[in-house]
Amino acid sequence: TRNGTLKMKEVRIVFSPEAEEVYKKLNAEAETNKQSRMILKAINHKKELIRANVHYGDPIAKNLIPEEYKQKYSTTNLFRVELPAFWRMLYTLMNNEEIEIIAFVLDILDHPDYDKKFGYRGR
Repeated sequence: TRNGTLKMKEVRIVFSPEAEEVYKKLNAEAETNKQSRMILKAINHKKELIRANVHYGDPIAKNLIPEEYKQKYSTTNLFRVELPAFWRMLYTLMNNEEIEIIAFVLDILDHPDYDKKFGYRGR
């Protein structure tokens, strides 16, 4: 903070292998599938919103963070972003020293998978 100016940290959006796979699948389907195209467009838009405000998503209570994320990625915070057709994008913030903030997208999933991941039961 020299001369009173605050240096903004760079925000980098990184996809987990799982999220990357879904993203690629949506990309491949986007040409012929309207819903995939809609979800993909929303993901790209939300990435920009997250870049502008890392706390853009809805915070998920720590005790609700799936064990899988804690073990796999040492997740201590989790944010949910709503996508069209009841899809969800989940991301965690990782701090890389002073240079950047990494918004690590853990998952992009449809509603049934989301419910399963969080242990919600169908009626």
